[in-house]
Amino acid sequence: MNKYPTEPLKCWNKAKELRDKYYRDYAAAHENGGLRWTGGAWSFDAIPAGLGRDVFPITGEPYAAGMAFNKPFSLKALEAAEGKGWARDLCSYMRNYWGSMYLDEYNYGGKYPKPDFAFQDHICCSHAKWYQHVAEYKHIPYFCIDVSVGSYKDLDEDRLMFVVNQMHESIEFLEKTTGRTYNDELLIEAVKNDCRLTSTWAEICALNKTIPAPLDEKTMYSLYVFGTLQKSNGEFADFYEELLAEVKDRVARGIAAVPNERVRLMSDTQPPWGFLKIFRHLETYGALSVGSLYTFGLIGMWADQPDGSWGPRPTPMSLGIPIDSRDQALHVLADWSLSRPEWQHFYDADLKSKMMIRIAKEWKLDGVMLHMNRGCEGLSCGIAENRLAIAESGVPVMTFEGNMGDEREFDEAKTRDRIEAFMETLGISKRVSE
Repeated sequence: MNKYPTEPLKCWNKAKELRDKYYRDYAAAHENGGLRWTGGAWSFDAIPAGLGRDVFPITGEPYAAGMAFNKPFSLKALEAAEGKGWARDLCSYMRNYWGSMYLDEYNYGGKYPKPDFAFQDHICCSHAKWYQHVAEYKHIPYFCIDVSVGSYKDLDEDRLMFVVNQMHESIEFLEKTTGRTYNDELLIEAVKNDCRLTSTWAEICALNKTIPAPLDEKTMYSLYVFGTLQKSNGEFADFYEELLAEVKDRVARGIAAVPNERVRLMSDTQPPWGFLKIFRHLETYGALSVGSLYTFGLIGMWADQPDGSWGPRPTPMSLGIPIDSRDQALHVLADWSLSRPEWQHFYDADLKSKMMIRIAKEWKLDGVMLHMNRGCEGLSCGIAENRLAIAESGVPVMTFEGNMGDEREFDEAKTRDRIEAFMETLGISKRVSE
């Protein structure tokens, strides 16, 4: 018998339509005289937005994650990358993306749509080289912004200006590359959308502190993706505000993501995209992942709240901070982006451990599942230290090995066995369905 009522998300179909439209718009951009560009999910997509409303991006990580879910195409792409001599221990997103490019095949049908330019920022070890190779292989212009200035707690004016000055240079590059006159009003609008979207996503995630949780992480993977596709997209920001209202309503009515919730967990880093059914396997024990630092902080912007809890960072607009010039917009965008939680632990594993322990306490977790993800060097950096710190804090931890984008490196049966053993350590020896 279910402990809590449950129901599907009302905005689920809209989310699917928006995501499909994003990939169609990119592919069809040239048919309508528009531009298309490629870069990473963390790129400053608000900056190319100043070129016009007919400029469409495709970000490599979510594109490659979609490929990983499409196992036959992913395998063909990975083998194509390996055929070019690339090692299997490189970023599996990057190898999927490159394979799609080599094969000249688009994951959503037709030929690989060649971008007009590449626009990236560099914090992970693969980022700059990923799109350098795309630019060289496809003979397109490329600009990359170095954002590796240290953790946000150590940010000062010099470090901030190091990024802002590169942003100004990037606009000159875009004008020269495209032959278009840059529109500062579109930039300002895009920066405001970025702040609005990323703050709203954090507010949505914070609602999962509720028991029962209104969302489960498998569902959240299909929702957080909009911030990785284009943070500055006003339609996406509007959708998140619609989603926020619905999740608040679910909390008010006690609607659960998992009706038999009795174990609250969180995961870490990207999941093995080809095997998301392991999250449904968790539910047979009445267990769910309420999220993770990855799901919460890859795009969500967070800050300490007046009551001491972790919640959404207030937007510059809500604080009355003016954004009415190019320079002000770039200052806000740089400062806002450099506070991203998932950027902090590139400098110190202890910063990640503290954030994860905070989530474990505030979201009232019973345990943590760490994905020893061989597909991402950046987000897996320091994961052994994270495991020790979380365990020493008193929170039970399990680990499983895999790869976010290469199905050949995930053992589903072994992972299920590890989940079963972990459930037993938590005192759950029987599935709710038994």
